[in-house]
Amino acid sequence: MGQGGEPRRAQAYDGELGAAVALAQQGDESAFAVAYRIVQPGLLGYLRGLVGDDAEDVAADAWLEIARDLGRFAGDGAGFRGWTATIARHRALDHLRRRRVRPVAAAIEPDLLDLPGPYDTHDQALESLSTERALALVRALPPDQAEAVLLRVVVGLDGPAAARILGKRPGAVRTAAHRGLRRIARELGVDGPESAGVTDDGSRTLGEST
Repeated sequence: MGQGGEPRRAQAYDGELGAAVALAQQGDESAFAVAYRIVQPGLLGYLRGLVGDDAEDVAADAWLEIARDLGRFAGDGAGFRGWTATIARHRALDHLRRRRVRPVAAAIEPDLLDLPGPYDTHDQALESLSTERALALVRALPPDQAEAVLLRVVVGLDGPAAARILGKRPGAVRTAAHRGLRRIARELGVDGPESAGVTDDGSRTLGEST
């Protein structure tokens, strides 16, 4: 796990992402394309958890707004991921209001949850999130837990950033993520979230040894 409890996979790209965003704000279209390629997979996975098969349409609307308001963004790579997730969530909620349905966790792409190896047995439950069985477990979580897990695991946000997006206290989001991951770990036959590489704040401990 990276410093500050942030998932290592997302953190690894934050330097490149921050640099690309800075260049894109100066009008560099190729840099914007780099930022898009880094952010889009996780953003699309998050939206699939909220709106299912309509995720690509909602993502397209979100990226139009992101491109339009890019000059207003101030922050680093991690901040940009949080900012784009906030915009995407607003567009998803607008979409759901038009459909008059509640957001549900559904149709998450398995490859979006694949973890690059090697990593140790502490990650076995989260590794199994790439299986159909575990995806069904995510979809079966209560909505608050499912969205917390999606933001932490798929988008790669830390606890405070996820809390800002959801409009909740960080402790509430950490608890929801922790409970969701603990339930998944239990269903997958792992003793508890710590054994699954999950700390008590709901973050992932990728690649850490015992």
